[in-house]
Amino acid sequence: MRPPEFWNHRQGRDAAPMIRTLLSPFAWLYARAVKRRFKTTQSYDAGIPVICVGNATMGGTGKTPVVIYLLQSLRRMQLNAVGLTRGYGGQEKGPIPVHERHTAKDVGDEPLLLARHGPVWVAEGKDDGARAARSHGAQIIVMDDGHQNPQLTKTLSLLVVDAEVGFGNGCVFPAGPLREPLAEALSRADAIILMKPSADYEIDAHLAEQIKGQVVIPAYLAPQGQPPKGKLYAFAGIGRPNKFFDTLRRHGGDIVEEVPFADHHKYNDEEIESLFLLASEYDASLITTEKDHVRLPQGYKKGIHAWPVKVVFEDELTLRRFLHPIINASK
Repeated sequence: MRPPEFWNHRQGRDAAPMIRTLLSPFAWLYARAVKRRFKTTQSYDAGIPVICVGNATMGGTGKTPVVIYLLQSLRRMQLNAVGLTRGYGGQEKGPIPVHERHTAKDVGDEPLLLARHGPVWVAEGKDDGARAARSHGAQIIVMDDGHQNPQLTKTLSLLVVDAEVGFGNGCVFPAGPLREPLAEALSRADAIILMKPSADYEIDAHLAEQIKGQVVIPAYLAPQGQPPKGKLYAFAGIGRPNKFFDTLRRHGGDIVEEVPFADHHKYNDEEIESLFLLASEYDASLITTEKDHVRLPQGYKKGIHAWPVKVVFEDELTLRRFLHPIINASK
């Protein structure tokens, strides 16, 4: 689904107060279900460190690049760090390791991206996935999402927050974007990775007040290369497509048109053919995110640019301080 616009507004007509009021009983039930899950679930201790990279809201915040950074960093230290993810959008329930033969239809898009940087396990049950990963030699588990999942004992919980939208209207789903009441999400976070659109972005005073007292590590996503030359017809099916379009334009991309799709959208041949036709009217090339690219029908991938990004931490030393005990315990 595409997040409703009123999720981003705290007051005024754009905040749709009537709709929010009507949805508040469902939000209460949703929050209660999450709280009950924590009270009734016995967390499994994998016996090895588990780093959780999660978020407090629905939609994309930049978790996947953070997981990639951790996998790369830990594996450079000769540690067998393994990714663990639910595999949203895939049909495999797991636990299974991601192989080259897998497609996004099998395991989802994020596992395919993560598997380029280290072994990855897909499992509907995080505890089952951790058991499988450890039995195959994992020394550290880096879990993509799961801040609201109590199945697995976490050694380090990193909460990724989109600096542009923050926590939206501050309401729990479906009245707002929160997966649980904000105070509860923050209470279980060891540190907040504040994902900014650029290095010089100034965060909103309201958001600054909300995360006051937390360990905050500012970061931003930087492209791994310049945009292709010439006119670009951009499309994206991620949590916030406009984030991709804005970044592409900020780095010099000559965008003639932009088409947003729902998060984790499954592209079909007809849609891609239409995009090629529309781009040809502008004499433009098609470009999309790396995450979208792995979801494209196989025969179309070569004709569409993927524009990968990486996370850059402004205070990498603080993050390393959290990682050092985990690294030392794993050697």
